[in-house]
Amino acid sequence: MAQERAGRDDREASGKLVSINRVAKVVKGGRRFGFAALVVLGDQNGRVGHGAGKAREVPEAIRKATEKAKRSMVRVPLREGRTLHHTVIGHCGASSVVLRAAPPGTGIIAGGPMRAVFEELGVQDVVAKSHGTSNPHNVVKATFDALQELVSPRAIAAKRGKKVGEVLARPDAQSEA
Repeated sequence: MAQERAGRDDREASGKLVSINRVAKVVKGGRRFGFAALVVLGDQNGRVGHGAGKAREVPEAIRKATEKAKRSMVRVPLREGRTLHHTVIGHCGASSVVLRAAPPGTGIIAGGPMRAVFEELGVQDVVAKSHGTSNPHNVVKATFDALQELVSPRAIAAKRGKKVGEVLARPDAQSEA
């Protein structure tokens, strides 16, 4: 079992290209094209990062974005390794996202850029909704803003000096006891 767990931690992070944008600069003699890439990188085991890169060629832009994504990797606490612990809201610019935990078998119910983040994170069941602008950069940043707000019951119990069962217990159930 310990060997199996160690094997999962050593798994190399895979990447997903979220968007690629071609821009043109008009110069004497024609146009010069450049490319901007947005990449989400994850290990499907609770770690994920994102990065943007710009270059004259597409592969170079993707490479730069992947390097930035590796540097921005964050760990996200997951419930049972498949869903979120609680509902969170994230904002970035004119984009806001709502992420909700879901029961087993639900799948990833999320649009474009958010789906890429969840697939790379290793989340199997989640319901997400994006409001405001659909700009992929802002949606990914808003999703990361929401994921940063996630806290596990174990972390809250440690902060309060209580047991996990006391934190998860319903208030109305305690008053009856």
